[in-house]
Order: sequence, then C-alpha cells, then structure tokens
Amino acid sequence: MQKIPVTVVTGFLGVGKTTIVRHLLQNNQGRRIAVLVNEFGEVGIDGELLRSCRVCDEDEDPDNNILELANGCLCCTVQEEFLPTMQELLKRRDRLDCILIETSGLALPKPLVQAFRWPEIRTGATVDGVVTVVDCEALASGQFVGDLDALEAQRQADDSLEHETPIEELFEDQLACADMVLLTKVDRVDLQAQNRVQQWLRKELPDSVKIVPCKQGEISPDLLLGFNAAVEDNLDSRPSHHDTEEDHEHDEDITSIHVVLDQAFEPTALVNHLQTLVQHHEIYRIKGFVAVPNKGMRLVIQGVGNRFDTFYDRPWQPDEPRQTRLVFIGRALQQTQISTSLSEKAENNLDFHPRDTEGTEKSRQVS
Repeated sequence: MQKIPVTVVTGFLGVGKTTIVRHLLQNNQGRRIAVLVNEFGEVGIDGELLRSCRVCDEDEDPDNNILELANGCLCCTVQEEFLPTMQELLKRRDRLDCILIETSGLALPKPLVQAFRWPEIRTGATVDGVVTVVDCEALASGQFVGDLDALEAQRQADDSLEHETPIEELFEDQLACADMVLLTKVDRVDLQAQNRVQQWLRKELPDSVKIVPCKQGEISPDLLLGFNAAVEDNLDSRPSHHDTEEDHEHDEDITSIHVVLDQAFEPTALVNHLQTLVQHHEIYRIKGFVAVPNKGMRLVIQGVGNRFDTFYDRPWQPDEPRQTRLVFIGRALQQTQISTSLSEKAENNLDFHPRDTEGTEKSRQVS
C-alpha cells in the first residue's frame, strides 16, 4: 500500500490557517481528508468549526476524520501526542486519501517533519508538502504577525513549549521549511503594498517556492495538495535556527476561560461589547459560536486584539442547544466577571436587533 500524503499547514496565530483548511474541506473534490488540528484552549472551537463542513461520507463519523491535539505546541509534543494519533489514523489509511495537519502559531515545522522518519510512521505516511501561511497586512505594516501580544500570550500559556525561539527566527524557520507560501489578507492592502511584500518574501525564499495570494482562504486543492516532496527525506535543504531549546519559565497568569450562555446576541452589539471588554481586560483572543435572535444559523466569531470577524457557518441542528459559547485567552481573566458582564448586557436588550432577522448567510468584519 502506498504511503498516505500529509500536508502541513503552518503559520502564526491569526493568519487564517483554519479558514484555508475549512475552504479546502468544503471544496475537497471528492478527496477523503483527515485533519489534525493543534488547538489551544479548553474547547476545540477550530476543530468543531472544521467538523461542521460535513465532508465525511454519510455512514462515517466526522469525529474520526477531524482530530484535535490540544495539549500544547505540536512540535514539542510529537512523541506524546502526535505519534499515537498518527498510528491510529494509519490503521485506516485505506479509507483516506490524504491528511492535513494545522499546526499552532508557535510550532516549528522541522521537528514535526522529522517525526515522519520514525519507523512507526515512515512506512505508512510521507510529508507531501509544507504550506506556510503569511499575513500580508502585517508584513506591509512592518510586523511578522497581526497581534504580537496574542502570540506572546499563547507562548506563555503553553506549558509543553520547549523552545522560546525569537519571533523573527520562528518566521524564518517557517519560510525555510515551506514548499509554498500562501499570502493571506491581500484584500486589506493596496496593490503597491502587496507587491512590496511579495518582493521582500521573494528574497527570503528559494526560487522553487512559489508565493500565492489568497483571499478569504480560497485556494484550489490542486495547489494546496500534491507536492510529492517527501519532505522528511530532504530536511538538510531546509535550514532551521533551533531544533531544540532549553526550558523557560511560563507566566501562569495567562489563562483560557470558557463561557457558555443560554442568551442570544445581536452580532454588532456583541462585538462592540467584546471590544469594550478587550479594552478593560488583558484579553488577547476571543473565539466561539453565537446564538442570534430569530436566526436559524450559528454565528462564528473570532477576535484577535480589537479586530473581530463574524460569519454564519451552518444551521443549528434540531437536537443542538442554541447556546453562545466563547473562549477567552488572556492574562489573569476571571470567569465569573466576564460571564456576568455578558449576561447583564444580554438582559439589557443587547440580544435583539431587527437587521439580523433575515435567514440568509452573510459575513461581517468589525474593526
């Protein structure tokens, strides 16, 4: 039996990796794809979001094809987390066409790829290609990531993290391991800025690595899959600053809290209130699902810093409680305080606005 191809999607927090994977699953062209999501937080919001794409056959359990590795940075937990998960997937590789791994924003690609040299994996799987996702808007403004505070919070909160690679070196490692670079958020900069970013990236990459602009995660599966690179056999040509790092102290004040509310919320008013919470608390990231009054679809909300994106992903299921579920990542967050704040706002007529009574799918960005 041939080795199953594995595509690794890497990139910093908030660059749009999950959006790209979600679009791929919704446009899989008949491919049977298993996804490993290296998620941070008490609730696997990204995993559930991907699960909602419903790409599995009718007689298949989608939980078997979309798996979350939620116990820390994937490159630091390959033996404890990644190896047993891959072994289970390989037991049913006759029912899969490929595997997609979405790493956390802190993962070094090379240690993960090296795991495919292990005898337990090598005979059954190969790294087909590494796709590095880059935020064009951030680079155009002279940064590597859109929200550095959120990235640093994720770094400090991960107790499994064994490397403290400077962000510049981590970015260089992600580029050095890439077979293709996806440039996201190109619609948020003008053409001159986009060209400037691509020219800078071109100097940092081998000629063989293509840079592909990507809007709203829309990328053809034929571009994202099928590199046939066997990356694990060619790691010497992909230099890395640090394959190992000494342990460092973690900030135990960085926390992740999960808030579940029975209330429904009008999206614009909710985002305004969340932006107020961000201003008064050390909140670095917010993500989750929202119940909207008189709406049959579930709203997805994702916030990095003070910037929020919302879209409707699917209808609520008949046996599914229409709850608002949010994950907050930040410093010294108090569960009761944030839950009470949201509940009080809902009771003060935050939860209704006539503009959101229509039943069509839509997207909104609030900055």
